[in-house]
Amino acid sequence: MQGRLPTGVDRVNLEFVRHYAGQAQACIRFAGRFLLLDKAASTLLFDLVLTTPSNFNWRVKLLIAQAYLRWGHAWWTDPNYLYLNTSHSGLEQSKLRSKLAATKNGVFFVHDLIPITHPEYCRPGESTRHQARMQTVLECGCAVIVNSSATRNELQSFASKHGFTLPPTTIAWLASADLPIPNSQRPLSEPYFVMLGTIEARKNHALILQLWRQLVERLGTNAPKLVIIGQRGWECENALDLLERCDVLRSHVLEIRRCSDTELASYLKHGQALLFPSFAEGFGMPIVEAFSQNLPVLCSDLPAFREIAGDIPEYLNPLDGLGWMTLIEQYSVSTHPARLAQLARLANFQPPTWAIHFAVVDEFLGRLNMGEE
Repeated sequence: MQGRLPTGVDRVNLEFVRHYAGQAQACIRFAGRFLLLDKAASTLLFDLVLTTPSNFNWRVKLLIAQAYLRWGHAWWTDPNYLYLNTSHSGLEQSKLRSKLAATKNGVFFVHDLIPITHPEYCRPGESTRHQARMQTVLECGCAVIVNSSATRNELQSFASKHGFTLPPTTIAWLASADLPIPNSQRPLSEPYFVMLGTIEARKNHALILQLWRQLVERLGTNAPKLVIIGQRGWECENALDLLERCDVLRSHVLEIRRCSDTELASYLKHGQALLFPSFAEGFGMPIVEAFSQNLPVLCSDLPAFREIAGDIPEYLNPLDGLGWMTLIEQYSVSTHPARLAQLARLANFQPPTWAIHFAVVDEFLGRLNMGEE
């Protein structure tokens, strides 16, 4: 409703809507109430979310108004309902926790615990809010879905620290967006690297921008380009200052805040490598998206990345500026042995798919309904 493009978690939400729309009802939080839409209204809402027509906002508001006037079914007291939350949204609200506490019929998708493990990279107060969300997950959940073993381990650590028992949990890797066929023509004639994701402190854009300044000062017009694809986020003033006020970078850094799927596929297809120097991640969707277009990856040495990508990428410490600089210069040359070696490793990569993801989730939820968990 705000006109923003979907982020990684948003894309997961949309896949869940697409998969379960035919057998689910929509629960909306509005003005302190939890509104359950009937099947017909839910079907309409799911279709609107997946297609986002030009009249999206007023049609959604009309559905909410109608549900608000009806009040509706107290689903939180009905043991036949599973409350499926795939985005952490609203889980910090005590009203929701109190409603779910009696029946413990919540199924929650936990993407990461970054606001708890790395609060310095998040908005003020986000750590407290996320602790409340995880408390809801552990107190009110009959099951938890996570995107990686790394996320499960962090959730288990949080549960043990605070005296909770981890509910039955399954690990379901995420798939990349089903990107269109990229354009055969290069989007830029010069060699370029790609950073993909919301601009925020933990993504470490500031390091790469500082390195690019050095590259341009040393190599001039021979320096590779940097393409930053993603919306501007939070706690990233240093990176934004470099993007907006550094004259040295102006001719060599391209910031794309709104990027179509075809444009994204094309930038990934023709790049030298994806740069992913994050300090913390629960999964790492850009790696899967890069690999889907046969693009090498230079990334931080994080447990989630190792789990997803194995020995394919080049792994570095996110603070190792000299190491990043060396590899960027090597990968600027398409035929450099290091880049060719990664492309050879990449040939054996089997990307996760949404079909596999939902086979895991469906089987898991089926065992819940059978009382086997």
